[in-house]
Amino acid sequence: MTRKYFGTDGIRGRVGTFPITPDFVLKLGWAVGRVFARDGRKLVLIGKDTRISGYMFESALEAGLSAAGVDVLLLGPMPTPAIAYLTRTFRADAGIVISASHNAFHDNGIKFFSAEGTKLPDEVEQRIEAQLDLAMTTVSSQELGKVRRVNDAAGRYIEFCKSTASGTLNLAGLKVVVDCANGAGYHIAPKVFRELGAKVYEIGTEPDGLNINENCGATAPQQLQEKVIEVGADLGIALDGDGDRLILVDHKGEVVDGDEILFIIAQALHQSGELNGGVVGTLMTNLGLEQALAKMDIPFVRAKVGDRYVLEQLAKHGWNLGGEGSGHIVCRSILPTGDATVAAVQVLKAVANSKKTIHELKQGMQKLPQRMINVRLEQKVDITSSEEVAQLVATAEVQLADKGRVLLRPSGTEPVVRVMVEGSDLDQVHSVCEQLAVDVEKALKKLVS
Repeated sequence: MTRKYFGTDGIRGRVGTFPITPDFVLKLGWAVGRVFARDGRKLVLIGKDTRISGYMFESALEAGLSAAGVDVLLLGPMPTPAIAYLTRTFRADAGIVISASHNAFHDNGIKFFSAEGTKLPDEVEQRIEAQLDLAMTTVSSQELGKVRRVNDAAGRYIEFCKSTASGTLNLAGLKVVVDCANGAGYHIAPKVFRELGAKVYEIGTEPDGLNINENCGATAPQQLQEKVIEVGADLGIALDGDGDRLILVDHKGEVVDGDEILFIIAQALHQSGELNGGVVGTLMTNLGLEQALAKMDIPFVRAKVGDRYVLEQLAKHGWNLGGEGSGHIVCRSILPTGDATVAAVQVLKAVANSKKTIHELKQGMQKLPQRMINVRLEQKVDITSSEEVAQLVATAEVQLADKGRVLLRPSGTEPVVRVMVEGSDLDQVHSVCEQLAVDVEKALKKLVS
């Protein structure tokens, strides 16, 4: 229930596939409203990204919530983390985001936030799903929920993002290119950096409902790289369609990924005494980050892939900083969800305080070569049940000694096992990964034969 994506073949989520119709979204809104109304909680925020189907789904959700007797605040196009922030600011009972993140325009999805700006508890999600099995009814006319639009939502969030710079950051003299992926941050991020004093060049800020994430943004930074070189910018900032993923480009046009961004922020916070604990990465986080943090005596733990698992580990350890190589960066002391604009502000603070470029700042971390091969099978298998696979992994690890690591990760959506090898020697990494992929495929095929 946390997030479902609407594609041409249905809503793909953890609880199955549903037909894509406004009727379903209407009922989903009603189901959410029923659960919250019964708990005496009757205010829900709705925000969306810029894809064209957002208008339809926003109206359907709004009608369903109203029919259940819940009041609604419409925020319009806003980044996903902005919904988390504004849900808390307005003391709402829940927030809903209509977005498919980095997907193309023909997909869409729905994500829920609790009153605290975190994911809904599993118990609440289960109650919502139970309501979907019931016939939809409408409260009496005098009990219908009221709906109003929040006209200053963007301004509120812009001021929040600026406030995370602690009021001392002055970016005067800095030239920045901001690529908003024609997504939800198009009217937010450029203003944040401009109002902090930077000279801002914009790309990906002309959404038409169909061009979100199209050859731009965090998942396609080539245009940003070219623009940074063209205008002689100090750096480039790329968001994805819903504004929770960040990728940077340095003044040389080189991409700075999520692992390197985590390092830059962690190093700055460590030097200022503000880190408060360690850093959370994922199983896919480059070993170079772990090694660089170890040199500064900064603890590091790995979560399963996915920002929700990063958040779980941060909460477990009481730490504040975590993220993924894809660019989901969580500064938990600021907001309990990934936020591209906030993370970019933290990087720019590091640049301003150190008087170094991000190209110089990232040099403290040396990324190790990685190679990943997808092993496709006829059906999903439990790789932990194969002693032969375990032995193959152990052998590969011996080859790498203490200069690398091996990871086998099953896909959550298809019968694919991802074989990843990482190490200090590029040629060895490639050869070990290729041989391991061949051997793992043979071993796993025995399990399904």
